[in-house]
Amino acid sequence: MEEYLNTKGRIFDIQRFSVHDGPGIRTIVFLKGCYLRCRWCCNPESQEYEIQQMTMGGKTKTVGRDVTVAEVMEEVERDRVYYDRSGGGMTLSGGESLAQPKFAPALLRAAKESGINTAMESTGFAKYEIIQTYLPYLDLYLMDIKHMNSEKHKAFTTQSNELILENARKIAKDAKKLIIRTPVIPTFNDSPEEIREIAKFAKSLGTVEEMHILPYHRLGTDKYAGLGRQYTLSSIEPPSKEHMDRLLEVVKSEGLKGQIGG
Repeated sequence: MEEYLNTKGRIFDIQRFSVHDGPGIRTIVFLKGCYLRCRWCCNPESQEYEIQQMTMGGKTKTVGRDVTVAEVMEEVERDRVYYDRSGGGMTLSGGESLAQPKFAPALLRAAKESGINTAMESTGFAKYEIIQTYLPYLDLYLMDIKHMNSEKHKAFTTQSNELILENARKIAKDAKKLIIRTPVIPTFNDSPEEIREIAKFAKSLGTVEEMHILPYHRLGTDKYAGLGRQYTLSSIEPPSKEHMDRLLEVVKSEGLKGQIGG
């Protein structure tokens, strides 16, 4: 066994038979740890790297476990026949995969060397030298651009956006394929003007052809209580289908192929 297959990392879930977060049927590996604290995050158990206890439906469960690359690949390999038939593969999610810079690239490498398509959901918030170690093993980079206004970005995510935008320009040049994704959050970025600014930026990157807009939802809000935390966006409603359709037309008007959902 190659030594890198023994690299250890920390995950909190593996979801099989997903048809989101990349083409075809996919296995999603959810990693622990994130640099941002987005107010709307539907996986709050992903934000802390530490193993946690979360109470749901009166039952307390442990969130997080340490695994090796080989152990994860054993589960990923189970569905190879579905990947081959559908053009699917493995997607890293979280959390933020860039927060585990030894484990995540090793996992992507293992998948690529096994002939499995790879994708990663990411904020792009890390030193570019770290991001570069992922790119050789990554077929698709799904990158969140949440807002073009740095002050508002920081107010809703705890981090400014300068590094993210700078890295997006570099990733667009170096990645095999980059798709920009924007979660549409009422009170944060759901106006046509805000979405247009993001779409213009995505188009300006030169190699980006697609932008996905993801409607806000309340799935996962009960996890906050289960972790002893407060969910601060409980008063806002998900955007209507009609509003999402209008925003989709804004994206398309900037010359991008757009879709609602990931």
